[in-house]
Amino acid sequence: MNVVQVRNLVFGEGRPKICVPIVGRTREEIRKQMGTAKASGADLAEWRADWYEGTGDPEKLAEILEDLREGLGEFPLLVTFRSAGEGGEQEISAEAYETFLWQVLDLGKADLLDVEFFMGEKLLSRVCRKARGQGVKVVASSHDFQKTPPREEMLERLKRMQEAGADLLKIAVMPGDPGDVLTLLSVSWEMKSRYARQPLIAISMGALGAVSRISGEIFGSAMTFGTAGQASAPGQISVEELQEVHRVIGRKR
Repeated sequence: MNVVQVRNLVFGEGRPKICVPIVGRTREEIRKQMGTAKASGADLAEWRADWYEGTGDPEKLAEILEDLREGLGEFPLLVTFRSAGEGGEQEISAEAYETFLWQVLDLGKADLLDVEFFMGEKLLSRVCRKARGQGVKVVASSHDFQKTPPREEMLERLKRMQEAGADLLKIAVMPGDPGDVLTLLSVSWEMKSRYARQPLIAISMGALGAVSRISGEIFGSAMTFGTAGQASAPGQISVEELQEVHRVIGRKR
């Protein structure tokens, strides 16, 4: 399997990297959360652009991305606009979503860019090609807040993300019972051990799925999401707790 390097981080080897969300609605809130993210002990930050009230304004978007890059320095930055259909804070049209992606790439401040798989594989492929030329890594993502799809369906999504050219492959689903969590973990291991050329991120959300956020080193997930304040998805665990569990798991292996 390939590893993916982003600044000083290497995805696909060692312990799962911990990503902390920045979910401010105003410039002031975002600036405050930048400092919290850097001091949290996490490995990288995810700016959730769908939380920000000015994302649709090109000038405000450029302003915030400049703030983020200056404030975070060498701390890696993942930029994400999560659509309402996949658990985000704002509705967005396909055209506006695509415009957002191109703007982020053109501004050159992001290290990684999230692209939702269901916005279209052709779009994902185009973004991957442009991002590769600019040194930006693409996280292809698929979220289901209602259920855990059948294992073959989840595997197929991950394989298609990979074929489209994504650097990291992400799937996050909601379990209805412990068996669904086992299904997600099984998919993560099977994808990594049999099909993956790229690192993957596999998450079972909510309280039931918490084990998936701490066991990536065993089952093949290269990144997890932790909190240093407000959570961006159900079931997230604090950065401090994730670090302690990762230390314990690492000692036992």
